[in-house]
Amino acid sequence: MKKYIFLVSISLLLIAFPLLVQANANVIRWGVCHQKPGEIPDGEAKDELLSKYDAFFHGHANGDKVLYLTFDAGYEDGNTVKILDSLKSRGVYASFFLTGNYMKANPELVKRIVNEGHIVCNHSMTHPEIFNLSSYDFAKDLKNVEDVYREIIGSEIPKYYRPPSGEFNEKNLKDLKAYGYKTILWGIAYADWKKDQALHSEAFKKILPNLHPGAIILLHTTSSTNAAILSELIDKCHEKGYVFKNLDDIK
Repeated sequence: MKKYIFLVSISLLLIAFPLLVQANANVIRWGVCHQKPGEIPDGEAKDELLSKYDAFFHGHANGDKVLYLTFDAGYEDGNTVKILDSLKSRGVYASFFLTGNYMKANPELVKRIVNEGHIVCNHSMTHPEIFNLSSYDFAKDLKNVEDVYREIIGSEIPKYYRPPSGEFNEKNLKDLKAYGYKTILWGIAYADWKKDQALHSEAFKKILPNLHPGAIILLHTTSSTNAAILSELIDKCHEKGYVFKNLDDIK
């Protein structure tokens, strides 16, 4: 009997493994390649696929020098207040993609973000690998974040979503569109989440040469470098003729 069970288990694994490999092969792990300064980069998925599902890694700005400033956060380490102070001093509005756990742990910060005119967006409840979730579990995760936001703010969360770690598949995009969400990726980012923070000059070199009309900039609130350079970064973008808009203007 034990031998029979063992053989059945092995057979099931042999059947399931190719399916698992195939499923993981369809995962898009987002990143971009900047070919020419000032131009929209190449992404891991084409606009033709993304546009089917209201997914964006740049705004279609028709050459207008528009930037969309976005921040991701899964936990708080003391830099968000500095970031908000810089945004307020420069009159710039941003979008904050927060996990549900972040919101539960920092309700007063969430209130300040919203009260100062910024947008708080859905970044999942616990930062899971969403490509491994069923449509049912994915919908449940989205709803959990929506419930937390509603409890804190008293209104519905804006329907923008950023996949954790930028990893997703086409089914996720399809589900997000069905749930009324726009998926927001990015066209400019740098390794600002690392423990060893970039020098200020290095951060500017990663961001400024890659500015392009309609660029979505991804920064992390956990970065002390971002908190320190944000006011100057905004000023440098303005000097290059760019203006900042929030995601409600993206199309």
